[in-house]
Amino acid sequence: MKHETAGDPMSGLKWTRRTTAKIAAELQSIDIQVSDRTVAGLLNKMGFSLRVNHKKLSGSSHPNRDAQFFRIAELRERCAAKRLPVISVDTKKKELIGAFKNQGVKWDREPVLVNDHDFRSSADGIAVPYGVYDVQANRGTLFVSTSYDTPEFAVDCIENWWRIEGQLCYPDADTLTILADGGGSNGSNCRAWKSGIQHCLCNRHGLTVAVAHYPPGTSKWNPIEHRLFSELSKNWAGRPLDSLETILKYARTTTTRTGLSVRARQIKRHYKKGIKITNSEMKTLSIKSDDTLPKWNYEISPN
Repeated sequence: MKHETAGDPMSGLKWTRRTTAKIAAELQSIDIQVSDRTVAGLLNKMGFSLRVNHKKLSGSSHPNRDAQFFRIAELRERCAAKRLPVISVDTKKKELIGAFKNQGVKWDREPVLVNDHDFRSSADGIAVPYGVYDVQANRGTLFVSTSYDTPEFAVDCIENWWRIEGQLCYPDADTLTILADGGGSNGSNCRAWKSGIQHCLCNRHGLTVAVAHYPPGTSKWNPIEHRLFSELSKNWAGRPLDSLETILKYARTTTTRTGLSVRARQIKRHYKKGIKITNSEMKTLSIKSDDTLPKWNYEISPN
């Protein structure tokens, strides 16, 4: 089930591709006698919801969508068996810092007064939260910057996570697996992303980094979306994010019944946009494309 689960990072709703009858059949195959109605009740208690189709998407799904899902599931199972780290990464929705309305409700004696318009010019800054979620440990780290969401920023966050936490949790690991969306600062076609991994993770720490990207239009299946980001949104729902310290505080106090813990750190470095990696620089990178869907799956090793 865990590889068949997706979720909304804002509302926390979850859903699965499998029907209750198929899940019941899977359980019966391992001598757990259960009906599809019982499965439906259990799914409801676990936070899953029966969802209907919404006509909001344009175009069709990528023809290699399912093949990549199977590839990612296989990669996760193999790393779990060897106790090698697997992290899910992404940039969360940017937040205006100041007295702005934040979606959601909270218990209070009186409503909190906020600005009647969400003008960027009235903000004290724009928070750019980048998350690293340790899939096996169920532990998240949120890095918050007020600069730009660039590939250099994304790699810096991952390098910080490995240096401060990852190498302590996995002292014998020489391989790191990253699950990422196909676009944005950690996109599959982004040269600066791959160059940053080579220099900041592989060469600096002697790591071999395997990267698997989710196909276009499937970012909700990235574990960080429904395992970390949705919980952060629920924790600070209805609370104006009036300072950077407020964002960090609410991130650090985010927990779940399943044992999620979250750390939060500020990244003070300023990042420049538009950094280009030349063809000659790309040739120096030690990249090996996977035989299965090489555009989305590759390995970068120290050179």
